[in-house]
Amino acid sequence: MWNPRKPKKQLAFVLSGGGSRGAMQAGALRALLEAGYQPDLITGTSIGAANGAFLAVHGFTPQGIQKLEKMWAATVDQDLLPTNLWWQTMRTFFKRPVGFSQDRIREFAIAAGLAPNLRFQDLTGIRFFPVAADLNSGRPVVFGTRPEECVLDSVLASMSLPPWLAPRQEDGRYLMDGGAVSNLPIQAALEQGATEIIALDLFDPDEVSDDNAGLKGFLLKLDKTVEGRQAELEIELAKARGVPVRHITLVGEKPVPLWDFRSSIELIERGYQLAQQAAAEWPPAPHPRWQKLRLKTFLSDLLDALD
Repeated sequence: MWNPRKPKKQLAFVLSGGGSRGAMQAGALRALLEAGYQPDLITGTSIGAANGAFLAVHGFTPQGIQKLEKMWAATVDQDLLPTNLWWQTMRTFFKRPVGFSQDRIREFAIAAGLAPNLRFQDLTGIRFFPVAADLNSGRPVVFGTRPEECVLDSVLASMSLPPWLAPRQEDGRYLMDGGAVSNLPIQAALEQGATEIIALDLFDPDEVSDDNAGLKGFLLKLDKTVEGRQAELEIELAKARGVPVRHITLVGEKPVPLWDFRSSIELIERGYQLAQQAAAEWPPAPHPRWQKLRLKTFLSDLLDALD
């Protein structure tokens, strides 16, 4: 009788978009590391792509997480997404790129280790797949499947949210923030072979209240409706394929606008607490490779001392 070989286990971390609330993912990732979870691949949208890229470069280790949290702490004074939305919108319409947020964010990303010449083929650890939206086709674009693609440009495409970051036109595609089609990119993880998923979701259903009125309130509610429905469908898709999803919703004690980075330090700890509570209810995870190597080194040193 034919007995097909089971696919190799592939744990995927799926990181959603959410602007400044991405600081909670940094804290949550520390909790997952301490609980013993080690991803084989990461998919991310928008700020989730930025966090995923950082880990792909610096590693999912205590040192890598520490660097990620330091990077987030540094955002408090950066004003990466200015709040003068009208002025930003006018600059977008009149195509004046000088002073655009993408310049600040690009410089910040380069300082964090995403060199302009870094290609996906240069990443030797975790497989990484940032997700953008192509407005020409209406479908998600998953980067990282071609080794020669630029990591920095792919992440910036995933984060291109007007009026702060202008959409990018290339190869017949009109690319913008991946949240337009897949804010919690579970489908991308499935396509890359994930057999189990831990999803860190920054979607906050309580962010928009009935008090929000006018055009701004309408747009906020529309955005939240689309994001919530997308996530539900992608979770159901994983279930239909027999892939378990551990879904952690990361919400602050109070709503935080996606452009407000002043609470980054508090949000890091909030994310840590929420993920720690969630992981405590799961079965114990196997020790990650870095812990095994540390234990092996300790035992070797102990035997040498006994000799």
